[in-house]
Formats: sequence, C-alpha cells, structure tokens
Amino acid sequence: MTRSPRRQLGAALTACAGALAYTVSKVDLARDGELGMPGFPAPPEAYDQVADVTAAQLGNAGLGLLMAVVSLLLVRPPVARWLRRSVVGVSWLGVAMVGAGVMGFGARAAGLAPGLGDRPPHLPTAVAALVVGALWVAGWSVAAAGAARGGRATRAAGAP
Repeated sequence: MTRSPRRQLGAALTACAGALAYTVSKVDLARDGELGMPGFPAPPEAYDQVADVTAAQLGNAGLGLLMAVVSLLLVRPPVARWLRRSVVGVSWLGVAMVGAGVMGFGARAAGLAPGLGDRPPHLPTAVAALVVGALWVAGWSVAAAGAARGGRATRAAGAP
C-alpha cells in the first residue's frame, strides 16, 4: 500500500471513529434521557422545546451512523463521477457542521460565548469531547480532500 492510499485509509477510519464516538455518546444520552453533548449538558429550558428526548437523541445517533457510512465510502471513493461527487460533497457538508459544533462548544468551554450556555461542569469530559471532535474533523477533511483529488487523478488518466 503506497503512502497516499494509507493516508486515505487512516483519515477515513479516523472520521468513521469520530462518527461512531458521536453515535455512542448520543445513545448513552438517550438512555439517560439527557440533552446536550458529553461534558456539555443542555440548559434546563432546552427540555421544554423537545417533546421526546430519547427519540431526539436516537435520531442524532442515526445521523452519526450515516456519517460513519459516508466516511467509510471515502476509503475507496466510488468510481462513478456523480456518486463520488455526492460522497465528497456530503463529506464537506459534514465537516462544516461538525467543525462548527466543535468551535461553538470550544467557545462555550472557554467562556467566550456565554450565549451558548454555561461553562461545562466537568471540564475533562468536555475537553475529551472537543479533542474527539477535532480529530473527527481533521480526519474527515483529509479523507474528503483525498477523495476529491483521487477523482481528478482518475479523470486525468482517462477514466469516466
């Protein structure tokens, strides 16, 4: 395995692991009937806006599984141009969404964005969640960029 495919594999598996960590955390929060993220409990008024906390968190867990599948598709991007472009496009959308979440929760943890909620009550858990999120974003970015480049290399070689 050459360096580039190995990097692509590592990046895609890192992204998948981040998505699975998110999924597991959402199932755990659903089981406990809690909103928020690990280390970042939702404010009490958030519970007034959600009819069924368990269903909401399980829905988020389902989204996490979808993101894991999309990241695995980046290990060996589809040959069909439309499918490869779709996977890469959805990946960049996911990178943007997860990246925005990491930045928002990071600002909350640092006390820079009081409008996003109080500082986390258990900082080590919050920092761990932020590190996992940052690694997820980094891995997914590298995998998406590699898949996009791979598509250009394939087209340059004359494939569809």
